[in-house]
Amino acid sequence: MTLTSLILQTILFFLTFWLGCYLIARDPGRLQLWLAGAGMLTFACGTAATLLGAFAPSISLALTLYRLQRLCVVLPALFWLAAMIWLIPNRAAWVERYGRQQLLLGLSMACILAYGLVISFIIIPPNPILPGWIATFIGLDLFIFGLVVTQLDASDKGEAWLYHFLRALDYSFFTALIFGAQIVLVMRFGIGLNYPLVVLLLSSVAASVLIQTFSGPVQSLIDQIAFFNAPQLRRSRAVQRAEDNAAQRLDASLSPLELAPQEFERLTRRALSQMGNLPKLASSPLTRLPLVTHRLAQNGQADGTLARANELKTLLGESITKLQPRDEGEFGTTDAWRHYNALHFPYVLGLRPYSRRAFHDDEYQEVLDWFRSQVPERTLYNWQTAAARLVARDLRERSRRLSP
Repeated sequence: MTLTSLILQTILFFLTFWLGCYLIARDPGRLQLWLAGAGMLTFACGTAATLLGAFAPSISLALTLYRLQRLCVVLPALFWLAAMIWLIPNRAAWVERYGRQQLLLGLSMACILAYGLVISFIIIPPNPILPGWIATFIGLDLFIFGLVVTQLDASDKGEAWLYHFLRALDYSFFTALIFGAQIVLVMRFGIGLNYPLVVLLLSSVAASVLIQTFSGPVQSLIDQIAFFNAPQLRRSRAVQRAEDNAAQRLDASLSPLELAPQEFERLTRRALSQMGNLPKLASSPLTRLPLVTHRLAQNGQADGTLARANELKTLLGESITKLQPRDEGEFGTTDAWRHYNALHFPYVLGLRPYSRRAFHDDEYQEVLDWFRSQVPERTLYNWQTAAARLVARDLRERSRRLSP
């Protein structure tokens, strides 16, 4: 293998490894992103096995890496197919939710089919080393697929995606370039290509990607060590990171009141589920509601990403409180209480009634017993969806009174 071929396949390794990490880090709670990311990471492992196998010091190690490469070339297609099935649970939901994105979904399917075509070139006949043109084609194919999945995820959340995507790519690429280029120069002008240096090159690229892609948790850990006796400083830095991340994802050009009622209700449903996670709530388009702007000015608060998220959380709480039956105490189990109970206890108080591992105060034991014995999970989900429509209607009506 020549140095040029090594560089090209190292770039392919970087691209697939970064895309896998980025998709998972984008929202670790979404299964479809884990599936798409796992496909990328699996293919990256196959690319690494190909490179290492070409320089393996023994035949047995080379054969082991070759078998790993063959497996890692086929598995990604299965992960991506599962991701697409998760994105399109049934035809009706697809038409209702992704009708305007049919082209993107078709493009992602085309990427998977194109990838399957490339697999056929590799498997028949067997070839332990990817030809340069095939590696380039796969890289472009995977990059397009990563763009499609990222755009679908962002559109589902009403977020902007391009700036966040490019910033993450730039930071990881230049960090990997700084460390990887030094090893390549040693190969070119020093001791040549060998197995230990290839291992060092791939591990340096992988470490650079991991540090940059998961920079939030990494910086939080470093802050806890460096500022162990300064909790206020740690909180301040955490707020700054959350502001920066939310600002990149926020689609400031989107006007919530111009959205279709169904789309507004869907975003309200998502915002309700994020009431306990302020950084995620900060990227919601509903933070651009005129009612939020009015409240900030009325309270004399500075306009900021997290300030808007806090105000939106307060407004959602007020709308939920309106669902509570009047003069009937703090808790009830009649039909009049179902919408209030479905939102207040899980989202405002953060109760997890169906989780046996969650810790709850004894004062909520009656509520938990009622949920577990009388309200199936599917029923609670339906109640929350219906209650979210009422909250969305309240937010729209209150905002329209202030909108010029």
